[in-house]
Amino acid sequence: MAASLAAVKKEVRKKIRDILKELPEAAAASQTSNATKTLLAMPEYKAARRISVYLSMPGGEISTSSIVCDALDQGKKVFIPYTYNLREPEEGQPKSIMDMVELQSMNDFDTLKPDKWGIPTPGKDSISSRANCFGGTGITNGDISNISEGLDLIVMPGMAFDSSFGRLGHGKGFYDYFLTRCHNVSHMPFRVGLSLTEQFLPPNESVPMDSSDYRLDALITGDGALHRA
Repeated sequence: MAASLAAVKKEVRKKIRDILKELPEAAAASQTSNATKTLLAMPEYKAARRISVYLSMPGGEISTSSIVCDALDQGKKVFIPYTYNLREPEEGQPKSIMDMVELQSMNDFDTLKPDKWGIPTPGKDSISSRANCFGGTGITNGDISNISEGLDLIVMPGMAFDSSFGRLGHGKGFYDYFLTRCHNVSHMPFRVGLSLTEQFLPPNESVPMDSSDYRLDALITGDGALHRA
C-alpha cells in the first residue's frame, strides 16, 4: 500500500511540475498579488501574533515576500523554515527535520542566501542566535521536551491541493512532521495553504494522502478565492 501511495504521489507531482513549467512569470505574479490580498484580509491573519511563512522558490508557487514584509510591518513575530539533519535520529524520527526560526526584519530577509532550490535560507552561522518558534534559540534537534511557545498561524506551500483541503508537499515530509510536533506540545496553528490555480486539482480529483498527512484549515487560490474547511 505504502509503495503504491508513494508512486501515485510522485505521479501527481510530476504532472503538476510539467504544467508549472509552462506558466508565464506574469501569470504567477498576478496570482501572487491576488492570493496575498486575500490572506492579508483574513481575520485569522490579522489576529495572529506569531506566524510562520514559507519562503518561496523563484517560480512555480505563490511568492510570499509581500506577506513577510506586511507581517513584519504589523509587528508580528515571523518564523521561517530551516531544515537540517538530526545528529542521532530516535526511533520513528526522520533523518532531517524542519524547525521554524525567527526572521528579524526585511534587512535580515535581504541577507538570506538561496539554497539549491533557490529558496532564501538563513546561514548556518546565524541559527544559534535566532529564536525558535517553540521557545528558546537555535535548533531543537528534534527535542520537544521543554517547549514554551507555538504558532498562531502557518502559511504552507505545496505541490498540489484539492477541494477537501488535502495538500501534497514536495515529498520530504517536513511540514507534516513539524505539525505532528506542534500537535504534541502546543495548540495547533491555523493552517493556510497558498495555491496557484494550476496546482488546485479539479473537483473530481484528490491529493493522495495517508494518516500522517495533515489537511488545511483554509486554502487561498491564485484567483484570490478563499476556501475554508
